[in-house]
Amino acid sequence: MSLDSVMVYVDPKQQEEGQIAVAEGIAGGFGASLVGVSAVAVEAPFVAEGVIIEQTTAEDLERIRAMLSAKEAWFRRIVRLPSEKVEWRSAIAPPTEFLVEQARAADLIVVRRKKLNVNYTRRLDPAGAMLRMGRPTLSVPDGVTQLAGDRIVIGWKDTREARLAVREALPFLTRASRVAIAEICTSEEQDAAHSRVRDVAGYLKKHGVSCEHEVRVHTAEPDAGYLIRLAADVGADLIVTGGYGHSRLGQWMFGGMTNSLLQQARACLLMVH
Repeated sequence: MSLDSVMVYVDPKQQEEGQIAVAEGIAGGFGASLVGVSAVAVEAPFVAEGVIIEQTTAEDLERIRAMLSAKEAWFRRIVRLPSEKVEWRSAIAPPTEFLVEQARAADLIVVRRKKLNVNYTRRLDPAGAMLRMGRPTLSVPDGVTQLAGDRIVIGWKDTREARLAVREALPFLTRASRVAIAEICTSEEQDAAHSRVRDVAGYLKKHGVSCEHEVRVHTAEPDAGYLIRLAADVGADLIVTGGYGHSRLGQWMFGGMTNSLLQQARACLLMVH
C-alpha cells in the first residue's frame, strides 16, 4: 500500500521546520504530493450596548493576506520536493475548521503536537481536528524533524478506532523491520486478549508485515506510560493507536490513553478516530 497525498498544517507564525520536514520525508519516500495548509481566524466584531467598538478592518485583512503569502513563500523555499509535487492552500478562516475541510484531499494529515486544554478559537486544535477529519493524523512532537518508521509499536484495543488505525498505518507497517503489537487488559481478559492480538498479527502477516505481539495486565503504571516505554525499548519512533474522544458542549474531551499519549509521548503518533 502507498500514500499519494500528504497534507501538513503550517502555523502562520511558525519558524521551525519540524512537522513540515517529517511530512516532506514521508511524501518523498512514497512519491506523494505534499500539500501545505494554513489559516488565520479574524476576531468577531466587539459590540457594547449596540455599538461596534472594535472590528477587523480592511488593513487588517490585507496584513493577514500578506502574512499567509509570506508563509507560502517560506514553505515552498524549505520544501525540496519537485515543484509539481508541492501545493499550498490557505484562507482567512478558523484554522481547525479549514483543516478539517481540506483533509478531504489527503491520505494523511501531519500536524505539530500542541498542549491540550488551550483555547484554540484562533489557532489550530490538532487533537480536535483528528477527531473530525476522518483521516489518519500523524502528530509530531516539537524537536522531531524526521520519521524513520523502521520500528513501530501498535497499541491495540479491540475497537473500531484501533482497527482503522492499523489499516491506515499499513503503508508504514509494510516497510518496517520490526512491529510490536501490545494490548493491555485486565487479568480476566488475558486469554481473549491473546486471541485478539494473534488475529491482528495474522491480518498483518497477510499484508507482508512480520510482527511480534504481547499482552500485559493493567498495573499501577499508566497504560500510556507502558506504550511509551515499549516504544523506547524497541527503538520505535512511531506509535499507532486509535484516537478516542468526543465533543461535550463544543469542547473536545479525550480518553485517558489518548490524552496521555498526546501530552507525554516523544515518538510520533499515528491516530485515527
